[in-house]
Amino acid sequence: MNQEDRMELVKYRIAKSKETYKEVAILVENKLYNTAVNRLYYACYYAVIALLISKEISATTHAGVRSMFGLHFVKSGIVEKNLGKFFSDIFDMRQTGDYEDFIEFTQEDVLDLLEPAEKLIMTIEFLVRTN
Repeated sequence: MNQEDRMELVKYRIAKSKETYKEVAILVENKLYNTAVNRLYYACYYAVIALLISKEISATTHAGVRSMFGLHFVKSGIVEKNLGKFFSDIFDMRQTGDYEDFIEFTQEDVLDLLEPAEKLIMTIEFLVRTN
């Protein structure tokens, strides 16, 4: 993939991240909290993928994305540690909500995730734009 194609893909992933984040309000309004957690995770995931792509770092699994993000951006101090922890935590929440039985997130759970998710997405958008 050449640099121009890579940057188009990065822009696409950031746009997809923001669009997915907007879906959460509709899900909360309809009391679909587990799905809201899922979409918040994916909003963050798309942003993290954009960042990895911008630096030509590949990962083939969700766990790999989490690992590469931590290794290249959190441990190095490019991204705040609390945002790295948030991404790891929301990954675990999404896994739990999607694959375990009798897990029901609440409105409060989702509302507590909105600000850090938005901060992570905005931080990554800034990083890829200033790249």
